[in-house]
Amino acid sequence: MQTLIPLLVGIVALLGGSILGYYTRKSVAKRQSKNVESKLDKLISEAKSEAGDIIFKAKEKAVKALDELKREEQRRRDEYSTTRKRLEQKEETLDKKEVSLKNTDEDLKLKSEQIKKIRDEIEELKGQEIKKLEKIASLSVAKAKEELFRLVESQYEKDLFEQLKKLEQGKKAELEEKAHNIMATAMQRFDMPQIVEATTTTVSLASDDMKGRIIGKEGRNIKTLERLTGVDVIVDETPQAITISGFDPIRRQIAKVALDKLMADGRIQPARIEEMVKKATEEINLKAKEAGETAVYDAGIVGLDSRLVQLIGRLRYRTSYGQNVLLHSLESAHLAGMLAQELGADVAVAKKAGLLHDIGKAVDHEVSGTHVELGIKILEKFGIDEAVILAMKSHHEDYPYETLESRIVQAAEAVSAARPGARKETVENYIKRLEELEAIATGFEGVEKAYAIQAGREIRVFVTPEHVDDIKAYKLAREIAKEIEKELKYPGEIKITVIRETRVIEYAR
Repeated sequence: MQTLIPLLVGIVALLGGSILGYYTRKSVAKRQSKNVESKLDKLISEAKSEAGDIIFKAKEKAVKALDELKREEQRRRDEYSTTRKRLEQKEETLDKKEVSLKNTDEDLKLKSEQIKKIRDEIEELKGQEIKKLEKIASLSVAKAKEELFRLVESQYEKDLFEQLKKLEQGKKAELEEKAHNIMATAMQRFDMPQIVEATTTTVSLASDDMKGRIIGKEGRNIKTLERLTGVDVIVDETPQAITISGFDPIRRQIAKVALDKLMADGRIQPARIEEMVKKATEEINLKAKEAGETAVYDAGIVGLDSRLVQLIGRLRYRTSYGQNVLLHSLESAHLAGMLAQELGADVAVAKKAGLLHDIGKAVDHEVSGTHVELGIKILEKFGIDEAVILAMKSHHEDYPYETLESRIVQAAEAVSAARPGARKETVENYIKRLEELEAIATGFEGVEKAYAIQAGREIRVFVTPEHVDDIKAYKLAREIAKEIEKELKYPGEIKITVIRETRVIEYAR
Protein backbone atom coordinates (compact mmCIF):
# COMPACT_ATOMS: atom_id res chain seq x y z
CA MET A 1 0.00 0.00 0.00
CA GLN A 2 2.81 2.27 0.96
CA THR A 3 4.57 1.53 -2.30
CA LEU A 4 1.44 2.02 -4.34
CA ILE A 5 0.86 5.51 -3.09
CA PRO A 6 4.17 6.88 -4.37
CA LEU A 7 3.56 5.11 -7.60
CA LEU A 8 0.16 6.69 -7.92
CA VAL A 9 1.59 10.04 -6.99
CA GLY A 10 4.22 9.60 -9.61
CA ILE A 11 1.67 8.61 -12.22
CA VAL A 12 -0.52 11.58 -11.33
CA ALA A 13 2.50 13.88 -11.44
CA LEU A 14 3.47 12.39 -14.79
CA LEU A 15 -0.02 12.89 -16.14
CA GLY A 16 -0.17 16.41 -14.73
CA GLY A 17 3.22 17.20 -16.23
CA SER A 18 2.17 15.76 -19.55
CA ILE A 19 -1.03 17.73 -19.57
CA LEU A 20 0.82 20.84 -18.52
CA GLY A 21 3.45 20.28 -21.16
CA TYR A 22 0.79 19.71 -23.81
CA TYR A 23 -0.96 22.94 -23.06
CA THR A 24 2.32 24.75 -22.79
CA ARG A 25 3.42 23.49 -26.23
CA LYS A 26 0.00 24.29 -27.59
CA SER A 27 0.26 27.83 -26.26
CA VAL A 28 3.75 28.19 -27.74
CA ALA A 29 2.61 26.72 -31.02
CA LYS A 30 -0.36 29.07 -31.14
CA ARG A 31 1.90 32.04 -30.55
CA GLN A 32 4.29 30.88 -33.28
CA SER A 33 1.37 30.28 -35.63
CA LYS A 34 0.17 33.80 -35.11
CA ASN A 35 3.65 35.13 -35.90
CA VAL A 36 3.83 33.09 -39.18
CA GLU A 37 0.37 34.21 -40.20
CA SER A 38 1.26 37.82 -39.55
CA LYS A 39 4.40 37.40 -41.64
CA LEU A 40 2.43 35.72 -44.42
CA ASP A 41 -0.15 38.45 -44.36
CA LYS A 42 2.62 40.99 -44.62
CA LEU A 43 4.23 39.16 -47.54
CA ILE A 44 0.88 38.81 -49.28
CA SER A 45 0.20 42.49 -48.75
CA GLU A 46 3.59 43.42 -50.18
CA ALA A 47 3.10 41.04 -53.13
CA LYS A 48 -0.29 42.52 -53.86
CA SER A 49 1.20 46.01 -53.76
CA GLU A 50 4.00 45.04 -56.20
CA ALA A 51 1.54 43.25 -58.46
CA GLY A 52 -0.60 46.36 -58.55
CA ASP A 53 2.37 48.45 -59.55
CA ILE A 54 3.34 45.98 -62.30
CA ILE A 55 -0.21 45.82 -63.61
CA PHE A 56 -0.41 49.60 -63.60
CA LYS A 57 2.86 49.93 -65.53
CA ALA A 58 1.78 47.22 -67.96
CA LYS A 59 -1.48 49.03 -68.53
CA GLU A 60 0.41 52.25 -69.21
CA LYS A 61 2.67 50.52 -71.75
CA ALA A 62 -0.31 48.85 -73.37
CA VAL A 63 -2.09 52.19 -73.64
CA LYS A 64 1.02 53.80 -75.16
CA ALA A 65 1.46 50.92 -77.65
CA LEU A 66 -2.18 51.10 -78.60
CA ASP A 67 -1.91 54.85 -79.16
CA GLU A 68 1.23 54.30 -81.34
CA LEU A 69 -0.55 51.64 -83.38
CA LYS A 70 -3.51 53.95 -83.87
CA ARG A 71 -1.22 56.76 -85.03
CA GLU A 72 0.68 54.37 -87.43
CA GLU A 73 -2.61 53.10 -88.77
CA GLN A 74 -3.81 56.64 -89.33
CA ARG A 75 -0.55 57.56 -91.06
CA ARG A 76 -0.80 54.53 -93.39
CA ARG A 77 -4.40 55.37 -94.13
CA ASP A 78 -3.38 58.91 -95.03
CA GLU A 79 -0.56 57.62 -97.31
CA TYR A 80 -2.87 55.13 -98.96
CA SER A 81 -5.44 57.86 -99.49
CA THR A 82 -2.80 60.16 -101.02
CA THR A 83 -1.44 57.39 -103.27
CA ARG A 84 -4.89 56.41 -104.40
CA LYS A 85 -5.72 60.01 -105.26
CA ARG A 86 -2.44 60.33 -107.19
CA LEU A 87 -3.11 57.11 -109.11
CA GLU A 88 -6.61 58.21 -109.88
CA GLN A 89 -5.24 61.50 -111.20
CA LYS A 90 -2.62 59.68 -113.34
CA GLU A 91 -5.18 57.29 -114.66
CA GLU A 92 -7.41 60.22 -115.52
CA THR A 93 -4.45 61.97 -117.24
CA LEU A 94 -3.57 58.80 -119.19
CA ASP A 95 -7.14 58.42 -120.30
CA LYS A 96 -7.09 61.99 -121.55
CA LYS A 97 -3.75 61.43 -123.34
CA GLU A 98 -5.03 58.22 -124.90
CA VAL A 99 -8.03 60.06 -126.23
CA SER A 100 -5.76 62.86 -127.45
CA LEU A 101 -3.40 60.39 -129.16
CA LYS A 102 -6.27 58.66 -130.85
CA ASN A 103 -7.50 62.00 -132.12
CA THR A 104 -3.97 62.95 -133.22
CA ASP A 105 -3.50 59.61 -134.98
CA GLU A 106 -6.73 60.05 -136.83
CA ASP A 107 -5.73 63.59 -137.77
CA LEU A 108 -2.32 62.38 -138.99
CA LYS A 109 -3.87 59.64 -141.07
CA LEU A 110 -6.27 62.13 -142.56
CA LYS A 111 -3.47 64.61 -143.26
CA SER A 112 -1.29 61.82 -144.70
CA GLU A 113 -4.02 60.83 -147.08
CA GLN A 114 -4.50 64.46 -148.02
CA ILE A 115 -0.73 64.92 -148.59
CA LYS A 116 -0.58 61.74 -150.66
CA LYS A 117 -3.52 62.95 -152.70
CA ILE A 118 -1.90 66.36 -153.18
CA ARG A 119 1.41 64.69 -154.13
CA ASP A 120 -0.30 62.52 -156.69
CA GLU A 121 -2.03 65.57 -158.09
CA ILE A 122 1.31 67.43 -158.23
CA GLU A 123 3.01 64.48 -159.97
CA GLU A 124 0.15 64.31 -162.43
CA LEU A 125 0.32 68.05 -163.07
CA LYS A 126 4.13 67.79 -163.35
CA GLY A 127 3.82 65.01 -165.89
CA GLN A 128 1.27 67.01 -167.86
CA GLU A 129 3.50 70.08 -167.79
CA ILE A 130 6.52 68.04 -168.89
CA LYS A 131 4.54 66.58 -171.75
CA LYS A 132 3.38 70.06 -172.72
CA LEU A 133 6.95 71.37 -172.55
CA GLU A 134 8.25 68.40 -174.55
CA LYS A 135 5.52 69.00 -177.12
CA ILE A 136 6.27 72.73 -177.30
CA ALA A 137 10.08 72.30 -177.35
CA SER A 138 10.05 69.07 -179.35
CA LEU A 139 12.60 67.69 -176.83
CA SER A 140 12.44 64.93 -174.22
CA VAL A 141 13.59 65.52 -170.63
CA ALA A 142 16.79 63.55 -171.20
CA LYS A 143 17.59 65.47 -174.37
CA ALA A 144 16.75 68.78 -172.71
CA LYS A 145 19.07 67.92 -169.81
CA GLU A 146 21.81 66.92 -172.21
CA GLU A 147 21.32 70.15 -174.17
CA LEU A 148 21.44 72.18 -170.97
CA PHE A 149 24.68 70.52 -169.88
CA ARG A 150 26.12 71.08 -173.34
CA LEU A 151 25.25 74.78 -173.25
CA VAL A 152 26.68 75.21 -169.74
CA GLU A 153 29.79 73.26 -170.67
CA SER A 154 30.35 75.26 -173.83
CA GLN A 155 29.63 78.56 -172.09
CA TYR A 156 31.81 77.91 -169.05
CA GLU A 157 34.26 75.52 -170.69
CA LYS A 158 37.32 77.53 -169.88
CA ASP A 159 36.32 78.13 -166.26
CA LEU A 160 35.45 74.45 -165.72
CA PHE A 161 38.67 73.29 -167.31
CA GLU A 162 40.81 75.65 -165.27
CA GLN A 163 39.03 74.68 -162.05
CA LEU A 164 39.35 70.95 -162.72
CA LYS A 165 42.96 71.35 -163.69
CA LYS A 166 43.67 73.40 -160.58
CA LEU A 167 42.02 70.88 -158.28
CA GLU A 168 43.71 67.93 -159.90
CA GLN A 169 47.17 69.47 -159.98
CA GLY A 170 46.93 70.71 -156.40
CA LYS A 171 45.82 67.41 -154.85
CA LYS A 172 47.92 65.31 -157.19
CA ALA A 173 51.04 67.32 -156.43
CA GLU A 174 50.41 67.06 -152.69
CA LEU A 175 49.80 63.30 -152.78
CA GLU A 176 52.69 62.63 -155.14
CA GLU A 177 55.05 64.61 -152.92
CA LYS A 178 54.07 62.55 -149.88
CA ALA A 179 54.31 59.29 -151.83
CA HIS A 180 57.68 60.22 -153.31
CA ASN A 181 59.06 61.15 -149.90
CA ILE A 182 57.95 57.86 -148.38
CA MET A 183 59.20 55.75 -151.30
CA ALA A 184 62.48 57.67 -151.49
CA THR A 185 63.07 57.23 -147.77
CA ALA A 186 62.40 53.49 -147.98
CA MET A 187 64.61 52.97 -151.03
CA GLN A 188 67.37 55.13 -149.59
CA ARG A 189 67.47 52.99 -146.45
CA PHE A 190 67.46 49.76 -148.44
CA ASP A 191 70.82 48.58 -149.67
CA MET A 192 70.53 45.62 -152.04
CA PRO A 193 72.77 44.62 -154.95
CA GLN A 194 71.23 45.71 -158.23
CA ILE A 195 72.63 42.73 -160.13
CA VAL A 196 70.51 39.61 -159.72
CA GLU A 197 71.17 36.02 -160.65
CA ALA A 198 69.39 34.25 -163.46
CA THR A 199 69.21 30.47 -163.54
CA THR A 200 70.89 29.26 -166.67
CA THR A 201 70.07 26.12 -168.65
CA THR A 202 73.30 26.16 -170.65
CA VAL A 203 76.19 23.88 -169.69
CA SER A 204 79.63 24.85 -170.96
CA LEU A 205 81.88 22.04 -172.25
CA ALA A 206 85.64 21.84 -172.31
CA SER A 207 85.50 20.61 -175.93
CA ASP A 208 82.98 19.37 -178.46
CA ASP A 209 84.28 15.81 -177.93
CA MET A 210 82.49 15.82 -174.60
CA LYS A 211 79.13 15.87 -176.42
CA GLY A 212 79.68 12.33 -177.72
CA ARG A 213 80.57 11.07 -174.27
CA ILE A 214 77.46 12.68 -172.78
CA ILE A 215 75.28 11.06 -175.46
CA GLY A 216 76.93 7.68 -174.95
CA LYS A 217 76.66 4.51 -176.97
CA GLU A 218 73.26 4.40 -178.65
CA GLY A 219 72.27 7.38 -176.50
CA ARG A 220 72.32 5.42 -173.23
CA ASN A 221 73.99 8.14 -171.16
CA ILE A 222 71.77 11.00 -172.27
CA LYS A 223 68.60 8.86 -171.94
CA THR A 224 69.60 7.86 -168.40
CA LEU A 225 70.22 11.49 -167.45
CA GLU A 226 66.89 12.60 -168.93
CA ARG A 227 65.01 9.76 -167.21
CA LEU A 228 66.54 10.46 -163.79
CA THR A 229 66.20 14.26 -163.89
CA GLY A 230 63.00 14.68 -165.93
CA VAL A 231 64.53 17.20 -168.35
CA ASP A 232 65.45 17.27 -172.02
CA VAL A 233 69.15 17.53 -172.86
CA ILE A 234 69.56 19.23 -176.22
CA VAL A 235 72.85 18.59 -178.02
CA ASP A 236 73.04 20.75 -181.13
CA GLU A 237 75.70 22.49 -183.18
CA THR A 238 76.34 25.18 -180.59
CA PRO A 239 80.10 25.07 -180.00
CA GLN A 240 81.23 23.83 -176.59
CA ALA A 241 77.76 23.98 -175.01
CA ILE A 242 74.65 21.91 -174.53
CA THR A 243 71.20 23.07 -173.46
CA ILE A 244 69.03 21.67 -170.68
CA SER A 245 65.32 22.15 -171.31
CA GLY A 246 62.66 21.60 -168.66
CA PHE A 247 59.73 23.39 -167.05
CA ASP A 248 60.89 22.63 -163.52
CA PRO A 249 63.86 24.90 -162.57
CA ILE A 250 64.92 22.57 -159.75
CA ARG A 251 65.22 19.65 -162.14
CA ARG A 252 67.17 21.76 -164.61
CA GLN A 253 69.58 22.78 -161.86
CA ILE A 254 69.97 19.16 -160.68
CA ALA A 255 70.77 18.09 -164.25
CA LYS A 256 73.29 20.91 -164.63
CA VAL A 257 75.06 20.12 -161.35
CA ALA A 258 75.10 16.38 -162.20
CA LEU A 259 76.64 17.11 -165.63
CA ASP A 260 79.29 19.35 -164.08
CA LYS A 261 80.19 16.60 -161.62
CA LEU A 262 80.29 13.95 -164.37
CA MET A 263 82.56 16.06 -166.57
CA ALA A 264 84.84 16.79 -163.62
CA ASP A 265 84.98 13.09 -162.72
CA GLY A 266 85.49 11.99 -166.35
CA ARG A 267 83.54 8.72 -165.97
CA ILE A 268 80.25 9.11 -167.81
CA GLN A 269 78.18 5.93 -167.73
CA PRO A 270 74.62 5.04 -166.55
CA ALA A 271 75.64 3.82 -163.08
CA ARG A 272 77.85 6.86 -162.52
CA ILE A 273 75.13 9.18 -163.84
CA GLU A 274 72.63 7.75 -161.32
CA GLU A 275 75.12 8.30 -158.50
CA MET A 276 75.87 11.87 -159.55
CA VAL A 277 72.18 12.75 -159.97
CA LYS A 278 71.55 11.51 -156.42
CA LYS A 279 74.43 13.62 -155.09
CA ALA A 280 73.27 16.64 -157.11
CA THR A 281 69.73 16.24 -155.72
CA GLU A 282 71.02 16.19 -152.15
CA GLU A 283 73.27 19.16 -152.87
CA ILE A 284 70.44 21.22 -154.42
CA ASN A 285 68.07 20.43 -151.54
CA LEU A 286 70.76 21.42 -149.06
CA LYS A 287 71.50 24.63 -150.96
CA ALA A 288 67.79 25.42 -151.13
CA LYS A 289 67.44 24.94 -147.38
CA GLU A 290 70.49 27.11 -146.73
CA ALA A 291 69.20 29.78 -149.12
CA GLY A 292 65.81 29.76 -147.37
CA GLU A 293 67.39 30.02 -143.93
CA THR A 294 69.64 32.86 -145.09
CA ALA A 295 66.70 34.75 -146.62
CA VAL A 296 64.59 34.33 -143.48
CA TYR A 297 67.50 35.48 -141.32
CA ASP A 298 68.20 38.50 -143.55
CA ALA A 299 64.52 39.49 -143.42
CA GLY A 300 64.50 39.18 -139.63
CA ILE A 301 61.58 36.72 -139.58
CA VAL A 302 61.32 33.93 -137.00
CA GLY A 303 58.94 31.10 -136.24
CA LEU A 304 58.48 29.70 -139.76
CA ASP A 305 58.08 25.97 -140.32
CA SER A 306 61.25 24.31 -141.66
CA ARG A 307 59.29 22.93 -144.63
CA LEU A 308 58.15 26.44 -145.52
CA VAL A 309 61.74 27.66 -145.25
CA GLN A 310 62.72 24.88 -147.68
CA LEU A 311 60.10 26.14 -150.15
CA ILE A 312 61.44 29.68 -149.80
CA GLY A 313 64.91 28.36 -150.66
CA ARG A 314 63.56 26.69 -153.82
CA LEU A 315 62.81 30.17 -155.17
CA ARG A 316 66.55 30.60 -155.59
CA TYR A 317 66.28 28.48 -158.74
CA ARG A 318 63.17 30.27 -160.04
CA THR A 319 63.26 33.34 -162.26
CA SER A 320 60.60 35.74 -163.52
CA TYR A 321 61.48 37.84 -166.57
CA GLY A 322 65.12 37.08 -165.78
CA GLN A 323 64.79 38.29 -162.16
CA ASN A 324 65.69 35.82 -159.43
CA VAL A 325 62.47 35.25 -157.44
CA LEU A 326 64.20 34.67 -154.08
CA LEU A 327 66.15 37.92 -154.33
CA HIS A 328 63.01 39.68 -155.54
CA SER A 329 61.06 38.34 -152.53
CA LEU A 330 63.78 39.35 -150.09
CA GLU A 331 63.98 42.80 -151.69
CA SER A 332 60.19 43.16 -151.46
CA ALA A 333 60.29 42.17 -147.78
CA HIS A 334 62.84 44.86 -146.92
CA LEU A 335 61.01 47.54 -148.91
CA ALA A 336 57.63 46.54 -147.42
CA GLY A 337 59.05 46.70 -143.91
CA MET A 338 60.47 50.18 -144.45
CA LEU A 339 57.29 51.47 -146.07
CA ALA A 340 55.23 50.04 -143.21
CA GLN A 341 57.48 51.78 -140.71
CA GLU A 342 57.11 55.10 -142.54
CA LEU A 343 53.31 54.74 -142.76
CA GLY A 344 52.74 53.42 -139.24
CA ALA A 345 51.58 49.96 -140.39
CA ASP A 346 52.48 46.54 -138.95
CA VAL A 347 56.13 46.08 -139.93
CA ALA A 348 56.29 42.37 -139.06
CA VAL A 349 53.21 41.54 -141.14
CA ALA A 350 54.44 43.61 -144.11
CA LYS A 351 57.91 42.02 -144.11
CA LYS A 352 56.59 38.48 -143.80
CA ALA A 353 54.00 39.06 -146.54
CA GLY A 354 56.68 40.62 -148.78
CA LEU A 355 58.95 37.59 -148.36
CA LEU A 356 56.14 35.07 -148.91
CA HIS A 357 54.15 36.84 -151.64
CA ASP A 358 55.64 34.65 -154.43
CA ILE A 359 55.89 31.39 -152.44
CA GLY A 360 53.43 29.77 -154.87
CA LYS A 361 56.09 29.98 -157.60
CA ALA A 362 58.07 27.31 -155.74
CA VAL A 363 55.46 24.71 -156.75
CA ASP A 364 53.53 26.27 -159.66
CA HIS A 365 55.34 23.97 -162.11
CA GLU A 366 54.13 20.93 -160.13
CA VAL A 367 50.56 21.93 -159.16
CA SER A 368 47.96 23.62 -161.35
CA GLY A 369 46.75 27.09 -160.40
CA THR A 370 48.10 30.63 -160.25
CA HIS A 371 51.03 31.27 -157.96
CA VAL A 372 48.80 33.57 -155.84
CA GLU A 373 46.20 30.84 -155.24
CA LEU A 374 48.92 28.27 -154.57
CA GLY A 375 50.64 30.69 -152.18
CA ILE A 376 47.43 31.19 -150.20
CA LYS A 377 46.95 27.42 -149.86
CA ILE A 378 50.57 26.92 -148.78
CA LEU A 379 50.41 29.63 -146.13
CA GLU A 380 47.09 28.32 -144.81
CA LYS A 381 48.58 24.81 -144.61
CA PHE A 382 51.50 26.01 -142.49
CA GLY A 383 49.26 28.09 -140.20
CA ILE A 384 50.51 31.53 -141.22
CA ASP A 385 48.58 34.41 -139.67
CA GLU A 386 45.50 35.61 -141.58
CA ALA A 387 46.85 39.19 -141.66
CA VAL A 388 49.91 38.00 -143.63
CA ILE A 389 47.72 36.12 -146.14
CA LEU A 390 45.50 39.19 -146.63
CA ALA A 391 48.60 41.31 -147.21
CA MET A 392 50.22 38.99 -149.79
CA LYS A 393 47.25 37.87 -151.88
CA SER A 394 46.54 41.30 -153.41
CA HIS A 395 49.99 41.97 -154.89
CA HIS A 396 48.72 41.31 -158.43
CA GLU A 397 45.30 42.87 -157.73
CA ASP A 398 43.62 39.45 -158.06
CA TYR A 399 41.97 40.15 -154.71
CA PRO A 400 40.72 43.46 -153.25
CA TYR A 401 42.94 45.43 -150.87
CA GLU A 402 41.59 44.69 -147.39
CA THR A 403 44.39 46.10 -145.24
CA LEU A 404 47.01 48.85 -145.38
CA GLU A 405 49.72 46.17 -145.42
CA SER A 406 48.26 44.67 -148.63
CA ARG A 407 48.78 47.98 -150.45
CA ILE A 408 52.28 48.30 -149.01
CA VAL A 409 53.27 44.81 -150.21
CA GLN A 410 51.88 45.56 -153.69
CA ALA A 411 53.86 48.80 -153.84
CA ALA A 412 57.06 47.13 -152.61
CA GLU A 413 56.66 44.29 -155.13
CA ALA A 414 56.12 46.79 -157.94
CA VAL A 415 59.18 48.83 -156.94
CA SER A 416 61.36 45.72 -156.81
CA ALA A 417 60.10 44.45 -160.17
CA ALA A 418 60.06 47.77 -162.01
CA ARG A 419 63.41 49.22 -161.02
CA PRO A 420 65.96 49.52 -163.87
CA GLY A 421 67.74 46.28 -164.65
CA ALA A 422 65.53 44.11 -162.48
CA ARG A 423 63.69 42.29 -165.24
CA LYS A 424 64.01 41.60 -168.92
CA GLU A 425 61.59 40.55 -171.59
CA THR A 426 61.96 38.88 -174.93
CA VAL A 427 62.01 41.21 -177.93
CA GLU A 428 58.78 39.69 -179.25
CA ASN A 429 56.85 40.29 -176.01
CA TYR A 430 58.29 43.77 -175.70
CA ILE A 431 57.29 44.82 -179.23
CA LYS A 432 53.87 43.21 -178.80
CA ARG A 433 53.23 45.20 -175.63
CA LEU A 434 54.21 48.46 -177.32
CA GLU A 435 51.95 47.72 -180.28
CA GLU A 436 49.00 46.92 -177.99
CA LEU A 437 49.65 50.12 -176.06
CA GLU A 438 49.56 52.25 -179.23
CA ALA A 439 46.52 50.38 -180.55
CA ILE A 440 44.51 51.15 -177.41
CA ALA A 441 45.30 54.87 -177.69
CA THR A 442 44.53 55.15 -181.40
CA GLY A 443 41.22 53.36 -180.91
CA PHE A 444 39.64 56.47 -179.36
CA GLU A 445 37.80 59.04 -181.43
CA GLY A 446 39.75 62.19 -182.22
CA VAL A 447 43.18 60.58 -181.82
CA GLU A 448 45.42 61.33 -184.77
CA LYS A 449 48.45 59.24 -183.78
CA ALA A 450 50.09 57.73 -180.71
CA TYR A 451 53.69 56.84 -179.87
CA ALA A 452 54.92 54.57 -177.05
CA ILE A 453 58.23 55.90 -175.74
CA GLN A 454 60.65 55.28 -172.87
CA ALA A 455 60.43 51.51 -173.24
CA GLY A 456 56.65 51.59 -172.91
CA ARG A 457 56.66 53.66 -169.72
CA GLU A 458 54.96 56.59 -171.48
CA ILE A 459 52.62 57.03 -174.41
CA ARG A 460 52.11 60.34 -176.17
CA VAL A 461 48.77 60.82 -177.84
CA PHE A 462 48.27 63.50 -180.50
CA VAL A 463 44.68 64.61 -181.10
CA THR A 464 43.03 66.72 -183.77
CA PRO A 465 42.21 70.12 -182.22
CA GLU A 466 39.05 70.45 -184.34
CA HIS A 467 37.46 67.39 -182.72
CA VAL A 468 38.99 67.41 -179.23
CA ASP A 469 38.91 70.51 -177.05
CA ASP A 470 40.71 71.03 -173.73
CA ILE A 471 38.02 69.39 -171.58
CA LYS A 472 37.75 66.42 -173.94
CA ALA A 473 41.53 66.05 -173.89
CA TYR A 474 41.37 65.87 -170.10
CA LYS A 475 38.65 63.19 -170.30
CA LEU A 476 40.47 61.33 -173.08
CA ALA A 477 43.60 60.91 -170.95
CA ARG A 478 41.52 59.37 -168.16
CA GLU A 479 39.68 57.04 -170.54
CA ILE A 480 42.93 55.84 -172.15
CA ALA A 481 44.44 55.18 -168.70
CA LYS A 482 41.42 53.15 -167.63
CA GLU A 483 41.47 51.13 -170.86
CA ILE A 484 45.19 50.37 -170.49
CA GLU A 485 44.66 49.25 -166.88
CA LYS A 486 41.82 47.03 -168.04
CA GLU A 487 43.46 45.45 -171.09
CA LEU A 488 47.22 45.24 -170.39
CA LYS A 489 49.45 43.72 -167.73
CA TYR A 490 52.67 45.61 -167.10
CA PRO A 491 55.11 46.35 -164.28
CA GLY A 492 55.11 49.80 -162.72
CA GLU A 493 53.03 52.56 -164.30
CA ILE A 494 52.48 54.09 -167.72
CA LYS A 495 52.26 57.83 -168.24
CA ILE A 496 49.64 59.07 -170.72
CA THR A 497 50.31 62.47 -172.30
CA VAL A 498 47.58 63.93 -174.52
CA ILE A 499 48.87 66.68 -176.82
CA ARG A 500 46.47 69.11 -178.47
CA GLU A 501 48.24 71.53 -180.74
CA THR A 502 46.77 74.29 -182.90
CA ARG A 503 48.95 75.78 -185.61
CA VAL A 504 47.90 78.81 -187.58
CA ILE A 505 49.86 79.33 -190.82
CA GLU A 506 49.63 82.40 -193.01
CA TYR A 507 51.80 83.57 -195.88
CA ALA A 508 52.87 87.15 -196.54
CA ARG A 509 53.30 87.89 -200.24
